[in-house]
Amino acid sequence: MNASLLPNVLMGAEPAKDPAAAPDFLLAVDALTVSFDGFKAVNDVSFYVDPNEIRVIIGPNGAGKTTVLDLICGRTRASAGSIKYKGQELTKLTESAIVQAGVGRKFQTPSIYDDLTVFENLEISFPRGRSVWGALTFKRDAEVRDRIHEIAETIFLKDQLKARAEFLSHGQKQWLEIGMLLIQDPELLMLDEPVAGMSVGERIKTAELLNQIIVGRSVLVIEHDMKFVEDIAHRVTVLHQGKVLSEGSMERVKNDPKVIEVYLGH
Repeated sequence: MNASLLPNVLMGAEPAKDPAAAPDFLLAVDALTVSFDGFKAVNDVSFYVDPNEIRVIIGPNGAGKTTVLDLICGRTRASAGSIKYKGQELTKLTESAIVQAGVGRKFQTPSIYDDLTVFENLEISFPRGRSVWGALTFKRDAEVRDRIHEIAETIFLKDQLKARAEFLSHGQKQWLEIGMLLIQDPELLMLDEPVAGMSVGERIKTAELLNQIIVGRSVLVIEHDMKFVEDIAHRVTVLHQGKVLSEGSMERVKNDPKVIEVYLGH
């Protein structure tokens, strides 16, 4: 065994992985750092996401969780480090190019069109109509209708297709935005606190939704609701003060004394 990996193995953590030795990673974040006026909001962060994995990032407020998503989607530029998606370096790409590469991002507040129906919200997100030429020549054909009905059933809104989005519950609006991303068929879906403000029943259904949609894609989630994290997470990364504090299964992380001290204990 490589001596450099021994401390991690003895601690029960996942051994460090070399992206070059494991090209099957969907996402490889390596030594990622970003500084704002000398303050390192994200400091030498590394983690790897496998295909068909739900990875959850947890940690106290100010730990750098949302900034990590901002860096991956190109909203914020890294000061140092690497972000590789399917082997392609993302740190040099524009936000739109990262979306086109197959990375979808949902923010904390639902970004939907309240004055449109559920059907119309999904329709305008259909990939064929997102370019200028596609928008000019777009037709609501059988392929579009079938895909919308498929996504609507997945997100529990098949009976709400004619309803205006403004009349949906908070949880349903969150599902609709997830559907607007799913219809674009990203291979990496990033969700920032998707169950914030949801009822218990909506949280349970959202866990069901995420566990269903990982066939053919991975999901990266930021969340504070530990019960929800237990229901969905394959692996958990804990951030604290911009650094990785702990990583592994939820069982391992929630029993890590460092995590209990800085996060779960509060």
